[in-house]
Amino acid sequence: MANALATGAAKQLLQWAPKLATKPLAVVPFSLKAAIIRQLLGQVMVQQAQDGELDFLQGRQVAIRVTDLDLDFAVSYNGTWLITPFNNETAEVCFSASSQSLLLIASGKEDPDTLFFQRLLSIEGDTELGLEVKNLLLGIELETMPALLQYSVQTVAKTLQQLQQVAQLG
Repeated sequence: MANALATGAAKQLLQWAPKLATKPLAVVPFSLKAAIIRQLLGQVMVQQAQDGELDFLQGRQVAIRVTDLDLDFAVSYNGTWLITPFNNETAEVCFSASSQSLLLIASGKEDPDTLFFQRLLSIEGDTELGLEVKNLLLGIELETMPALLQYSVQTVAKTLQQLQQVAQLG
């Protein structure tokens, strides 16, 4: 009985947490979202920027769609990060996934290829650019992130995995 209750609670939490976050996120102005994303990318990819590994993004747009949060944006890099509203006509490649899948990728707990073949990650558009972006992301070591960001990503990802395991017990 307790197992069934825990399983049900885990399933509900996994289903409703993104929906609860969507409403407050919708009222945040895009400029504030873009500033936060710009700052995060700047912190996470500082070494890649210094090593010139981001040069392939100059003049190119990569779209990110966080499907369960209704969060869409495009990213470009020209020495600084440029975050713009999603535009299907200017984005050369588009990555789409749930917040849970993207969190597991960011934490290194899930491989993008695995999620792609499970149809939990969609990559549409310029295949070559998509592979370059994927390989860039795979090269990011969690240990190089600022300590607070590293801890936050790891903690939330671990909690997510535990909830997923409990939800599968039913």
